[in-house]
Amino acid sequence: MSPDAIKARNHTPRVRPPTRGYRIGDVLRHTPLSRQTIHNYTIMGLIREVEWTQGGHRLYDDSVFDRLSRIMTLRKTKTLSQIRDILRKEETATPCDEAT
Repeated sequence: MSPDAIKARNHTPRVRPPTRGYRIGDVLRHTPLSRQTIHNYTIMGLIREVEWTQGGHRLYDDSVFDRLSRIMTLRKTKTLSQIRDILRKEETATPCDEAT
């Protein structure tokens, strides 16, 4: 058997569960925020939907909860514009940037 055939035979494909899509109502049940606040944060780019349903509803993934927690913490001392700038910088930071 060739090395490539052995490699292919021994290769186990990764299995990933499907991404869980949270509708805005799901997000509301697990946060103290209002529907309008979630909508405003989405429009401002503070949070992002990962997809849309056929009916036109936004779907968010698990990361929205961490992001909303971060926003609520920053909201105590920062404006929404400042928060947007902070989050953008954090998204574009590389490990080298953080080390310096």
